[in-house]
Amino acid sequence: MADQPTRRGLLIVLSSPSGAGKTTISRKLMEADPTIRMSVSATTRPARPGEVDGKDYHFVSEEAFQHLVDEGELAEWAYVFDHRYGSPKEPIKDALKAGRDILFDIDWQGTQQLETAFGNDLVSIFILPPSMGELERRLRDRATDSEEVIQGRMRRASGEIVHWNEYDYVLINDNVDTCLEEVKAIIEAERLRKHRRPYVAELARQLVERPND
Repeated sequence: MADQPTRRGLLIVLSSPSGAGKTTISRKLMEADPTIRMSVSATTRPARPGEVDGKDYHFVSEEAFQHLVDEGELAEWAYVFDHRYGSPKEPIKDALKAGRDILFDIDWQGTQQLETAFGNDLVSIFILPPSMGELERRLRDRATDSEEVIQGRMRRASGEIVHWNEYDYVLINDNVDTCLEEVKAIIEAERLRKHRRPYVAELARQLVERPND
């Protein structure tokens, strides 16, 4: 079995309203499985202290970003707080061919664009909070946002949650460790899908044609 081709890679989307646990689960997932890498987006916003171009983001000008859009080189893109963010196609294609898995932290609109670009290479997971009251409690417990920001996040949450049914999987994060294990189980199962293991068809043919080998 050692000479079999590497399986095809997997594009993993985790979406949720702010405060539902997406960032924590993403971090824990990559700690548990270092083969999963976060997608490196292109962005027009300036680099923050400590950020490295090409590692955290690809920092580009407005003109360069527009060129990527015009040339169809982005799988998805969106405006976020007056700056543009997008996922370059070529690194994604390379990762899929090499059997590498990429994690995306994008919203429902980006997920739709990514699905249009890559179809069944994508598995999308939406994470729900157990209640809106619990979501607000988590936002307040972070103690990083003003009251105005918290209220804005709560208003946006409803607009994000209504898109839950557009995702392949929907999880309820009432316990972060349990939710993480569910995400890991989904990924393990998706890695075994037949269209991600190109050698299976040839192996099955050989087994049928040469049953006594």
